[in-house]
Amino acid sequence: MIIDWYPGHMKKARQQIIDLMPKIDLFIEVLDARLPVSSANPMLERIRRDKPCVKVLNKNDLADPLVTREWIRYFEQHAGVRALPIEARKRADVSRIINLCRNLVPGRGKPGRSLRVMVVGIPNVGKSTLINTLAGKKIARVGDKPAITTCPQQIDLRNGVLLSDTPGLLWPALDDPIGARRLATSGAIGDNAIDYIGVAQFALEFMLQRYPQAVLTRYKLEQPPETAALGLEQIGRRRGCLLSGGEVDSHRAAEIFLRELRSGVLGRISLETPEDVATSETDETGIV
Repeated sequence: MIIDWYPGHMKKARQQIIDLMPKIDLFIEVLDARLPVSSANPMLERIRRDKPCVKVLNKNDLADPLVTREWIRYFEQHAGVRALPIEARKRADVSRIINLCRNLVPGRGKPGRSLRVMVVGIPNVGKSTLINTLAGKKIARVGDKPAITTCPQQIDLRNGVLLSDTPGLLWPALDDPIGARRLATSGAIGDNAIDYIGVAQFALEFMLQRYPQAVLTRYKLEQPPETAALGLEQIGRRRGCLLSGGEVDSHRAAEIFLRELRSGVLGRISLETPEDVATSETDETGIV
């Protein structure tokens, strides 16, 4: 599945980030803790270059804690990078970010030498929620749809830190089929750009491989279905998603399953691990 979605405001956002680069000391990159690499824009990594970065693994309450610990080790192997799992609405979590920023750029954050931080991330990873929690008031618009923030703004936190908020930025074409499906599963891609049934079947197949008991328990299934398509049909029948004649409304069943998966009803789920990423890179390059 190739998702080619790059509206005009995304091009503008990319240029805004590039223009701000000379005035930035450090990046805070907001990632979805359930899929930290798939929710990271490689374009942002190239723009950042060697400037320090705090990788914020947001929605930590929805992610598998064992896998999250693996991701922290993975990211902190890189020079100038620290990783921190958080829930963006919790002030206690968010306050730790500022301490990490000060440690990474010790010469800044003092009178006359503000620590200039850019907050970046793809749409719908919780960037605006994080900004509001850091500021202690509603600064950025928050919603459950992508592309809520549409223009850059600077926020003075009154503690020696200046934040630059930018619109969520996707890359021009999501041509990694697995990464694209993971993003669609998480809700980072707008509903009008995805095939609900196809994404739900992908997500259900993943769940049956990694977290089968969560599916069996939630939907009261006696045994794992042989295929994701059959599983989606069984979920639809359990939830009463029936058309005339008793046929399952697959689209409604897909909506229910994805909504429950995204909200954490099925438990704390991670959609990728560092091992998955290493395997994917090996497959692409042919290097073993």
